[in-house]
Amino acid sequence: MKKHNIVIAGSGFAGVWAAAAAARAVALAGQEGRVCITVVSPAPRMVIRPRLYEAVIDNMEPDVLPLFNALGVRHMAGRVVEIRAEARQVVVEADGSRLTLDYDRFVLAAGSQLFTPPVPGLAEYALNVDQIEGARALAAHLQALASRPDSAARNTVVVAGGGLTGIETAAEMPDRLRGVLGAGAAVRVVVVERAGGIGPDLGAAPRPMIEAALAECGVEIVPNAAVSAVDEGGVTLSTGLRIDAATVVWTAGARAHPLGAQVPGRRDEVGRVFVDAFLQAEGAADILVTGDMAHALTDGLGNAALMSCQHALSLGRVAGYNAAAGLLGLPLHPYSQPKYVTCLDLGPWGALYTEGWDRQVCLTGEEGKALKREINTRWIYPPAPDREAVFAVANPDFVIVP
Repeated sequence: MKKHNIVIAGSGFAGVWAAAAAARAVALAGQEGRVCITVVSPAPRMVIRPRLYEAVIDNMEPDVLPLFNALGVRHMAGRVVEIRAEARQVVVEADGSRLTLDYDRFVLAAGSQLFTPPVPGLAEYALNVDQIEGARALAAHLQALASRPDSAARNTVVVAGGGLTGIETAAEMPDRLRGVLGAGAAVRVVVVERAGGIGPDLGAAPRPMIEAALAECGVEIVPNAAVSAVDEGGVTLSTGLRIDAATVVWTAGARAHPLGAQVPGRRDEVGRVFVDAFLQAEGAADILVTGDMAHALTDGLGNAALMSCQHALSLGRVAGYNAAAGLLGLPLHPYSQPKYVTCLDLGPWGALYTEGWDRQVCLTGEEGKALKREINTRWIYPPAPDREAVFAVANPDFVIVP
């Protein structure tokens, strides 16, 4: 009897849930000995990227190897560096060597990465909270500020980008700075946003509340401007304004992992691969693309999934199930996630919870913060390594909604 191979690139939100859903489908079909599920990632850890803006970054990369073991999923330490779609093979780089894996279904869940345009000085002087290493570097940098002489530049942080990550990073920053420099320090936090207002992708409805919350936190907003240069002492803006700052945090957008360029078919402006209703790549049905890598429609109204854990959790479940179902004769499951919500952390002010693509405000302040804590500390973490309990929620129909 031929043994089928499912290879999953990535152990983030989409990759872990793809593995769980694939294992569930194999169990449903009674074919546990017939399908090998392999997850390829540098380490069997899920980085909790939505929380990396926080001051305390403990437990932000939980170990998922016990979960994989409970599900009968194999982990391979390495990175997928090449996709050979016609041959149904991927090339994995590990410990300086390369090896080739054959697949019957390949699930691309390699995620996204921070967009870093060729701004002078950006690579040399800016920090970020995109990955765990960046968050640790920012934390170490902030702690080191205490050893510097008091100055306006030392006490100033510029956050480049006023999207969700930029807002959440900025809202936390005044308290983070005072924790390092002392409660009486004259700290300054500035968000620079090239659009005409903060949170351009969030729309007009929540903006007044976001502006008021940031003002209460002590955060300044500079709209209609972009960072055009970064140096050791601060930033220069496209308007010509100079801001002296010892700390610059870059949060201006994300791009899909470059591996997506090797998948046959179309890609969107941020590099995501267009997929059909079953998350199969347009140009290769045996490649399923999920999470931040997928340009997938969430509903019949034309809304596309965002690069968010909210969408990745469901996208992963559907991709993993369909990868196994397509091999075992089970019906494929179409991806659908019509409900969209946003829960934006606004530091000491609380949080803002909205529903719908028009972002109608439903919860604010401490009520919103309580929901944000629930999301951040429970809902987005990987489940305990209990096979039956995981299978109960690895169903592609299962969607966490507040």
